[in-house]
Amino acid sequence: MERGVPIRAISRGLAVLSAVNRDGPISMMGIARAAEIPYPTACRIIQTLLHEGLVEKEPHRKRYRVTSLVQTLSTGYQAEDMLVSAARAHIEDLCQAVGWPVSVATRVGTRMMVRDSTHKMTSLTFSHYFPGYTLPIAECATGKVHLAFCDEEEREAINEGLRAIETESSHMGLVLMGDDYMLSKIRKDGYALQIRNVYNSDPGKTSSIAVPLFDGNEGLIGSLALIFFASAMNGEEAVAKYLEPMCQTAAAIGEALREAKSQAA
Repeated sequence: MERGVPIRAISRGLAVLSAVNRDGPISMMGIARAAEIPYPTACRIIQTLLHEGLVEKEPHRKRYRVTSLVQTLSTGYQAEDMLVSAARAHIEDLCQAVGWPVSVATRVGTRMMVRDSTHKMTSLTFSHYFPGYTLPIAECATGKVHLAFCDEEEREAINEGLRAIETESSHMGLVLMGDDYMLSKIRKDGYALQIRNVYNSDPGKTSSIAVPLFDGNEGLIGSLALIFFASAMNGEEAVAKYLEPMCQTAAAIGEALREAKSQAA
C-alpha cells in the first residue's frame, strides 16, 4: 500500500455515510459508535454531509438520514439489477414453501449488502431487512460463502480492504481468510452457516444458511440466504431441511440470469 493511503478523513467520511445509510434515522452518538470514530469528528463529518445534501436532519428530532441524492452515487453501477429481477419470483416461491425469510446479497467492499428479501412476506422474522442493509463479510453466512467461492484476485482485493479498516470485524475477516480448511469445507459442502447472527437488528436471535449464486457465465455474483430463529432449530437441522430447496432455487436463479442475458444480447 502507498504511503499516506488510506486517507483517514475520507475513510471516516465514508464510514459515517455508510452508518447513516444503513441504520438511519440515527442519532449523532449512534453514528459515532457505528463508524467507530470520536463524537466531535462525527459531528464535523455530518455537518459536511448536510452541506453537500447527502444527509438531512429529521424535523423535531436529533436524528439523521440520507437523502435521495445518495442514489446518484450508484448510477454508474447497475450490475445487480438483472440479478434482482431474475431472483424475485424464485425467492418468493422459496419463502412461501419454507415459511422463513429469504435474502439475496452481493459483496460491496468488505461487506455483504442485501439486494432483495422476502422478510415482508412472512411473520417468521423479527425485523424487515430492506435493500441496502449491510453486514461484515466474515460475520454472515452470505459473506462466508462469497469468500469461499470467489476467485483469488477478488479474495486478495477483499484482504487488502480488511487490512485497511482495522476494526474487530475486519480482524475476524482476516482470520477467516487465512483459514484454508474452513473455506475449503464451505466449497466442498456448498453452503455456509452463521449461528446466532450478531451484526443484525436482533443480535443472537437468528441464524442463517447461505449458498452461492452464479451468473449466466458461471461467475459468482452473490449469495442466497435463508434466515431462521436460532431457538427453532440448530444448524444441522436447517441444512437437512432447507439446503436442497435452496440449491434448487439458486440453480433456477442462475438459469433465469442466463435467459435474461441471452435476451439482452
